[in-house]
Parts: sequence; C-alpha cells; structure tokens
Amino acid sequence: MTAAIRTENLVKRYGRTPVLDGLCMDVPEGAIYALVGPNGAGKTTTIHTLLNLIAPAAGRSEVLGVDSRKLGAPDFARIGYVSENQKLPAWMRVSEFLAYLKPFYPTWDDALAVDLLRQFNLPADRKLKELSRGMRMKAALASALAFHPKVLVLDEPFSGLDALVRDDFIQGMLERAEETTIFISSHDLAEIESFASHIGYLEGGKLLFSDEMATLTARFREVEVTLETEAELPAPWPANWMTAERAGSVVRFVETAYEPEATEARVRAAFGAVRGVEVRPMALRAIFVALARQGRR
Repeated sequence: MTAAIRTENLVKRYGRTPVLDGLCMDVPEGAIYALVGPNGAGKTTTIHTLLNLIAPAAGRSEVLGVDSRKLGAPDFARIGYVSENQKLPAWMRVSEFLAYLKPFYPTWDDALAVDLLRQFNLPADRKLKELSRGMRMKAALASALAFHPKVLVLDEPFSGLDALVRDDFIQGMLERAEETTIFISSHDLAEIESFASHIGYLEGGKLLFSDEMATLTARFREVEVTLETEAELPAPWPANWMTAERAGSVVRFVETAYEPEATEARVRAAFGAVRGVEVRPMALRAIFVALARQGRR
C-alpha cells in the first residue's frame, strides 16, 4: 500500500534534549491515522517536521511522495492543516477569510465551501474574532476541506471543544475521508477510537507500535489469573505481559499479544495449576494508560 506520509529515522533535538529519536512511520494512503502518546512524546514536533515548519537534525520525512524540506506551493495546495493553536485573521469575516484563501488553491470548490458553512452553521457575515473557539475551529476545518486536500493534518483539534462542536467537527471530517488521508494527533482517545482506522503510539520520540485499529484492540487484553494459593510472580516475567499486579491469590496483567490458546498456554507455563483465568477486552484509553504506566517503569 502506498504511503501518503513517511518518516525515516527522523531525529530532532532541542539543545541536548532529543524530541524525535529515530522515528520511522508509514501512514497508508486513504487511512485515518491517529498518533497518540503522552505529553512531550513528540507528536506536534512530528507534524511540524512533516510540514517543513521546523528542520530535523537527521533523517527525512515526506508527504505525498515529496521530501518535507522541498515542499512548495503546489504541494501545500494539496495539504490541509488545522491546529489547536492556529491563528486566524480575526478582523476578517468568515466569507472574506474563505475568499482570501481561494486563490492559493487551484482545486478550491465554491459549492463545497458554501455547503461546509451550512453544515457547520457558520455565519458568513460574522468576523472571526466574534466567534467562539469552537466555531473558529470549524471555520479552520472548512477552509482546510474546501479545496479537496489529498492529506489533512490535524494537531489536537478537539482540545477545549464541547461535545456538540466535536461531533460537528468529526462529522465534517469523516464526510471527506474517502478522498483524503487524515493524520491526526489527539488526547481524546474515546473520540479517536470511534473513527480511526490506524493508530501509532509515540513515546520518547520513538514509535513503539503502529497498527490497524482492529489489530491493536484484538491483541491487547486484560488478564486476571486466580491461583490455587498465594505465590510470587514468575521470573523472568514474559516480555509481552505488562503492568503486573498481585492481590493475594489473584494476579492481573495486560497481555499485548493475545491469542486464546497461546495466552492460556503461557499462563499455565508461568503459574502452573490455576483456579481460573478471565480475559477482558480493553478500550483504547485503557491500552494507552497501560502503555504509559509501563513507560514510566
């Protein structure tokens, strides 16, 4: 599958502090790819490097097959970008803002722009500074969708938005998903889980995994083992078991490579005779928390 976005051994430092540490990532064309990770993991730095807003110390990245450092006006005319900290020309009316942007994008669609204003309930004659933060974010998204971008990059777009505005934002984004590769960084894991097709987990500037969402949720399970008697945790502890906890004769951990028969065999090998084994699926938030806790350890 063709990659719409790719990084190869990407390195970025601020002083002596590494922010991206050999990042290798492929975002398939047509995917809705969510990049998640704790604060300071390097998500925004990744986006800024992809868009040539900052230069890497080493490695390379590309968008739509073009080296990020060589992106020019024709390339940016195919890339939409919305950020939580995006600055808009506050003195402009919404209609003036869209009219101002139109000449920069050969594929600008007037009919689509009008439809997006209607869909997002955006008042064309209101100045941007008079809009709520949520409405300004919808105006930014409308401006990023009106030219049918091949890639849409969203940096923490849901931060501070109320539930209704988030729903409008997501609906507008998903309606264009068939023609656009969407790359999104977000802490809103419940929302991400509802629509992302792929997910990457970034920590310490390294991509710890990159999976299709269905594959990720299939391989993570919370396991609870009830032993016949109290016992110490086995050593060595299996590499694909995380965040072990023991309370009396009950041991809980997260299995990161779940397969029914293989997992049960590993449990029996580690603990011997057991009274019972209970396996539960995990939501994305629970997976994220388990990975973050493991990273701290």
